[in-house]
Amino acid sequence: MSYPSAPAAPAARDGEASVGDLISDIAGDLSRLVRDEVALAKAEVKEEAGKAGRAASLYGGAGYAAGLALLLGSLAAVYGLRHVVDLAWAALIITGVWALIGAVLYAVGRRRMRGVRLTPERSLESLKEDAKWARHPTS
Repeated sequence: MSYPSAPAAPAARDGEASVGDLISDIAGDLSRLVRDEVALAKAEVKEEAGKAGRAASLYGGAGYAAGLALLLGSLAAVYGLRHVVDLAWAALIITGVWALIGAVLYAVGRRRMRGVRLTPERSLESLKEDAKWARHPTS
């Protein structure tokens, strides 16, 4: 999105800009700077939210696998107590497989979630530099 620019002010005598022109330029630059910083912060937060969403989906997969493990584990226990036959052992093996899948999904989701930073670090650094420059614009 682009904004229409103001027409250039006529130059003052001796080729120097007036105080009003300088203040107008500073205000315009400051406005653009703030818009750019806000856009950067939005982009950073969106990127980190995407990471968090992917990690959360792995948590969901881990929860689903754990639910299946409990269901199949309960079914295996019932069959095991009722009929101690090969069917019960097969159900226990499937339960173990689902429990292993759930553990792996949880571990991967946990590792990815630890890598998510919801603080827009680059924007904060840039804002600190801007504030430092605003305090001492000549240095």
